[in-house]
Amino acid sequence: MSGHSKWHSIKHKKGAADAKRGRIFTRIIKEMAVAARAGGGDPDANPRLRTIVAEAKAVNMPAENIKRAIRRGTGEEPGVSYEEVTYECYGPGGTAIILETLTDNKNRTVGEIRHILDKHAGKLGERNSVARLFHKRGQLIIEKSKADEDTLMAVALDAGADDLVDDGDSWDIATRPEGFEAVREAIRKLNIEPVTAAVAMVPDTYVKLTGKEAQSMIKLMDALEDHDDIQHVWANFDIEEKDIEASLA
Repeated sequence: MSGHSKWHSIKHKKGAADAKRGRIFTRIIKEMAVAARAGGGDPDANPRLRTIVAEAKAVNMPAENIKRAIRRGTGEEPGVSYEEVTYECYGPGGTAIILETLTDNKNRTVGEIRHILDKHAGKLGERNSVARLFHKRGQLIIEKSKADEDTLMAVALDAGADDLVDDGDSWDIATRPEGFEAVREAIRKLNIEPVTAAVAMVPDTYVKLTGKEAQSMIKLMDALEDHDDIQHVWANFDIEEKDIEASLA
């Protein structure tokens, strides 16, 4: 399993995601508002909004919060207008990082991101400096204890998934971006909730980190994911599972 996948899988097991539910709600509400503004407030007619609403329900967001976020996006209720900005960065050991943000103040956001990177042996890159190292795909990571391989593979492939890979303690299902929602819905009908499910920026290759570089990367990931304007962090590091677990103990 890649370090990035290990990171999210271990955080999920340790309950770190639950501990930051308020942060998760904030991120999802922003994304719903932006998706509704761009494509309308009807999830059935807006695939991006439909995916985010499904994510909101998966983390038990109250229905009224979902409706309010959509109404803010369509202008039916007052709210802050956010701009989507992507930043490309370098982390410890020459790792590549992509940050997807929603911000109401680009100058503030980029200044704070620079500060976080400088503190943890990273730096901001130029546009297109690292994006070429990633490709977009749907990714669902499911704990092995929740499903057997044959059943999961049959359902996922029938729904349009490209592949199912054995990733140690988890199954990693890959889809085309446009086929992600159909596969996610098919998995949900099995009463299985993935550890993570997203249209992700997946690295073509990974950078192995150990020792101080690994610890710096873990601290950097924590700091970036805690920033209110950063919606998603994609990175190409690979760190031993025991080192990640020790950092989250």
